[in-house]
Amino acid sequence: MALASDSPPVDYRPRPGLRTRLMRLVARPGFQSWASAFPLTRRTAAKDGAELFDLVQGFVKSQVLFALVELRILHRLIDGEMTADGLAQITGMRSDRMERLMMAATAMNLTRRDKAGQYGLARLGAAMVGVPGLDDMIRHHAAFYRDLNDPVALLRGDVETELAAFWPYVFGAAHAEDAETSKRYSDLMARSQQIVAADTLAVADLKHTRHLLDVGGGYGVFAEAAALKHPHLRATVFDLPAVEPNARSLMARSKASDRLDFVAGSFRDDLLPDGSDTVSLIRVLYDHEDDTVEALLFEIFETLPDGGRLLVSEPMSGGAQPEVSGDVYFSFYCLAMQTGTVRSQARIAELCRKTGFDSIRPYRSRRPFVTTALMATKPLN
Repeated sequence: MALASDSPPVDYRPRPGLRTRLMRLVARPGFQSWASAFPLTRRTAAKDGAELFDLVQGFVKSQVLFALVELRILHRLIDGEMTADGLAQITGMRSDRMERLMMAATAMNLTRRDKAGQYGLARLGAAMVGVPGLDDMIRHHAAFYRDLNDPVALLRGDVETELAAFWPYVFGAAHAEDAETSKRYSDLMARSQQIVAADTLAVADLKHTRHLLDVGGGYGVFAEAAALKHPHLRATVFDLPAVEPNARSLMARSKASDRLDFVAGSFRDDLLPDGSDTVSLIRVLYDHEDDTVEALLFEIFETLPDGGRLLVSEPMSGGAQPEVSGDVYFSFYCLAMQTGTVRSQARIAELCRKTGFDSIRPYRSRRPFVTTALMATKPLN
């Protein structure tokens, strides 16, 4: 038998086909100059140029957005139009600098400017104010920006990242015992979980579920939303002990409090509570590597009765057709967390089948940048 070292070396040299030759032509500066002037290609060349510039300036847009959130500009404009001078006085900033910020916000369609120089909310800015948890996520991005400061080093795994410290539970329960740390990440998760719960429950059918077990359910936002939508449904949240006090406090104030419960534990170290006919994993799998995911899916399979169902909902990769939110934002976010990865529906379905599930039903995503869901069923014997 030939040793691996005896195998012929792999040829990694590119093999240009017809499309590659065409793209080489497009990449020539001379061609770009010609295309920008030729009547039949002028519009396409201008569109390509605008899209390229938008990619180049993207980091500036994100920082303008950060400044608007930090200064609560959009929230201030909820009460009515204001001039840059008025906003500058409230925020302790020079008027000319505030004018610069507001012109940028208007160019980004977050605000509008009238002829008298008054600024008010545009539809996109108003929508941003209304999205639960979005301000908190944007503030939280300060750490993400720093982790992305050297993206090549991040891709090579040569940097220690801040996001890895922000989400310590992904490395096991022993890393998330501090109550203050737990509250910090759980608060952020709970505020953004409302919109995820709404999109998930809009597509996933839980009308036949009697007992839902929400693994890694945090403060119980999804469990509560499911119980409120389905009055017959009882829900148990399974999450780390450090989460329990705040979770129980919120559950006690819920209109569905008599149908909500919390069990403390780690799915890495403890058995899952039994008695459920549906298990939900809401933004859980993409935090973890494949071996951890397979072990969790197998434990869920063993816990569920025949015919029991598993609901997975989280940001996903587009797979064979890469998708911006999953394959850009969430992909690099997981990279900065130093664990986990976004997976496509097809990949998650493959992992579910590997652990025994069948009848995988992928749901069409209403908003991929919020979540994508699928349901898997344990076969009947």
